[in-house]
Amino acid sequence: MDTKDMIYSATMVVSAFVLTFRWLSYLENRDPVIYVSAMVLVGALSAMLLSAVARLRKIEVEIENKERSLRINIQGVEDGIDRKLDLITEENRATMRELTGRLYR
Repeated sequence: MDTKDMIYSATMVVSAFVLTFRWLSYLENRDPVIYVSAMVLVGALSAMLLSAVARLRKIEVEIENKERSLRINIQGVEDGIDRKLDLITEENRATMRELTGRLYR
């Protein structure tokens, strides 16, 4: 996790506490359980968001690795096909030379 993400999470928790405190002060209700539950709720929400971001980053790295592997495999297949086509082309040229040599004799 980045420092930026931690700062955002802490800001979410503090702002939830302040918002809940001001709102309940306005309603003249001073139950500390409500303050704690609001902080826990927002803390859990920020943890869930950070977890989702971490999973997305992990998936992105896995996709990049698979893409790199696929690119390497495709390059290997392409090189093999090029070698086979060159071999077939040389065989065809040799056969054509032999046939044209027989025609002119």
